[in-house]
Amino acid sequence: MNDTRQEWYSIEITAAPVAAEAIEFALNSLDAGGTSINHVRKGPLEDVVVIGYFETLPDEDRVQEELHYGLRSYGHDKEVVMQITRNSVENADWLAEWKKHWTPTVIGSFVIAPPWETVDDAEKIVIRIEPNMAFGTGTHETTKLCLAEVERVVGDGDSVLDVGTGTGILAIAAAKFRSTDRVLACDTDSDSVKIARENAELNGVADSIEFYEGSITPDIGKFDVVLANLTIDVILPILPMLIGATGRFLIMSGILATQRPQIEEALNEMGSAEFQVNELGEWISITVEVFNSQA
Repeated sequence: MNDTRQEWYSIEITAAPVAAEAIEFALNSLDAGGTSINHVRKGPLEDVVVIGYFETLPDEDRVQEELHYGLRSYGHDKEVVMQITRNSVENADWLAEWKKHWTPTVIGSFVIAPPWETVDDAEKIVIRIEPNMAFGTGTHETTKLCLAEVERVVGDGDSVLDVGTGTGILAIAAAKFRSTDRVLACDTDSDSVKIARENAELNGVADSIEFYEGSITPDIGKFDVVLANLTIDVILPILPMLIGATGRFLIMSGILATQRPQIEEALNEMGSAEFQVNELGEWISITVEVFNSQA
């Protein structure tokens, strides 16, 4: 998105705190450029405000459809939502919110931090991410799950493919964690690709990662490790290509724990019975180990 833009739009949803993650999921399904949850000065039982930021506001019917789907997926009824409002918001307000509420996040060997924060732990691999209108700051459970698997399975000399790279966190982590042979990262959103490139430069790995706008294709070739932190509706149609591109490990997330039977059924139908499931909060990651692949 254009960084010089002075005004954005927001959908602000006041709800019970238990529904905050479901609402954030719905806002991201609406293609929000970013989200925030206002917990400031609120007690554990007080209502929270979940905000989605948009360049163009989606229509009301689509908002209701995605919101109801998100609530159902998390096991909530619509009564947990008290109010929905639409507003315009200054770009500066968005950046100020990030700076107030975003602090470094430690995930195994990694620390995800904004550029203005000092990280004193020399043993950690620091990944710096600029605040902007792109989803993926390392604080979400799906990113944490994927980073843990990157640390577990990526080895020196591995090639890595990151499908749906977003802000580039996973690709950057792979490039900084090991002496990777090749890291290729893609996203269908041109703004995400631009932001991911900028973050790679900020982290000193711009020459180690190749970014492109688009998605996985049948002729993309083989990679030792394939990453896909997407959503299940995006993953299922491209699952054969993801497995086809995998030389050793396929790491997938963006999948709700309630959707586990769907992804397991799809993997079993493809003959991929060897996989590991990890869970964090309402989310899971699935790591498929592919055997007898030809490089």
